[in-house]
This record gives sequence, structure tokens and C-alpha cells, in this order.
Amino acid sequence: MNILCIGDVVGRPGREAIRKLLPDIKKEFSIDFVLANAENAAGGSGITGTIVEELFSLGCDVLTTGDHVWDKLEIKEFLAQTNHVIRPANFPEDAPGKGWTVVKTQKGIKVGIINLLGRVFMRYNVNCPFRELRSIVDKIKAETSLIVVDMHAEATSEKIALGYFIDGEVSAVVGTHTHVATADETVLPKGTAFITDLGMTGPHDSVIGQVKEKIVERFLKGMPTKFEVATGDIRLNGAVIDIDESTGKARSITRLSRKVN
Repeated sequence: MNILCIGDVVGRPGREAIRKLLPDIKKEFSIDFVLANAENAAGGSGITGTIVEELFSLGCDVLTTGDHVWDKLEIKEFLAQTNHVIRPANFPEDAPGKGWTVVKTQKGIKVGIINLLGRVFMRYNVNCPFRELRSIVDKIKAETSLIVVDMHAEATSEKIALGYFIDGEVSAVVGTHTHVATADETVLPKGTAFITDLGMTGPHDSVIGQVKEKIVERFLKGMPTKFEVATGDIRLNGAVIDIDESTGKARSITRLSRKVN
């Protein structure tokens, strides 16, 4: 089966990229399942129930999040009502929502999705993502061997280490958070597809999705600056992963970057 993993969706431009590009991508690669990181989909920071429904209507099947999941607090109630939007599993146990889920594709195939948050250079003091992942994988394997992990983290070393840590036990580990796609897509020795970062779905004429002049000013003056989502050079970044349904091992991973004309 073919799974499309979409990198961090930023604001309205990111949603527009999915609206315009996803239908053709699904046809071209015979996509069976779409996973998207949507923690920045609402105005560039956070996510709302209305935007969740919009992304579902555009063809996304499951949404993951990260350190900005609570930026729009209204999402707390929505998270409690769905298995198709998850927050990092290594948040405290009493945090709203769930950190992993198992859902069925339209063909009836079960897919497990796990969301994790890194600890290096990140603002939350969360539980160890490695140990959390180990315990969750054991639970999901009772239902399916097809498992995709979204590791939302700053440090490339932490994401790469997690990939090797769980190699052969999940189908894929994809990194998110930095909004910059990496060119290291590979299938690890034991059969897990890996990429350090999927990149950003949104405006690339920007500084990681924000109006570049405002970010440059902040670096120059050291003063707080109100961020504003940029609008130019809209692209969809992600990766297509081909997985053997019988074993849960990845056959291939193809990095993807498409521009809205």
C-alpha cells in the first residue's frame, strides 16, 4: 500500500496547497492513506475543529500535531471526540486526546499512527519518546504491523536515533517540525522507511512559513515581532511510502515537493 505523509501544514496557504495538489498526487501514486502534520494549520500556529474538518474534506485521513497543538485551546475538546487527530503520545497521561491511533483505510486495512515530541531544544518537558514509542508499538502490533511514526522534533540527531532505535518494528518514521525538507530519505537496514524531516506545506517565499521581513527584523533588533503567515511560492512537501501489507516493511520512500501554479 502507498501512504502519503505531508509535512507541516502552515496556515491558509498550506491548506490551499492540499486543496489544489492532493487530488493529482493521490492519482499519480495510487495513494491509499494520507497522513498530515497539521499543528500549524490555523493561522500558522495551532489547529481548530473547523480546520480539522476542512482537512478531512480535502482528503486527509489522520492528522498529527506537535508542540503547537495547544495554541488554539478549543482543540482540547475536539481531541477527546476523535481517533483521527492525535497529539504527542509522550505528553503527560492526563493531557487531552490520544497519542496514537489505529484506523482503517477505505480498503479495510488497519494502519497504526503514533505521534511523538522530541526533547532536545524543545519547550516542553515531556516523557522519553524512545521508551514511549517502545510501549506503544507493542500494543499496536496486536492489531496491525503497518505503523507510521511522526517524530516532531528539532534535533536531527534525535530523529535519526529514533529511526534506528525502532528500525524493523514499524513501517516508517517521518520527522516533522523544522519546516525544511531533508534529502536523506531511505529504507533503513531492517525495513523501516525514514526521513529526518518532511518539510513544509505552505508558503516557501518565507522564513519557515512566516513573512521573511518580520523574522529578519526580529533577528536584527532582538525585539518581539508579531509573526504573519506568508503567501508566496506555495508548495506541498512530503513523502510517499510503499509498504508491504503482509510484513509491514517498507519497500521504498519517495520525497515529494510540488508547487501550486
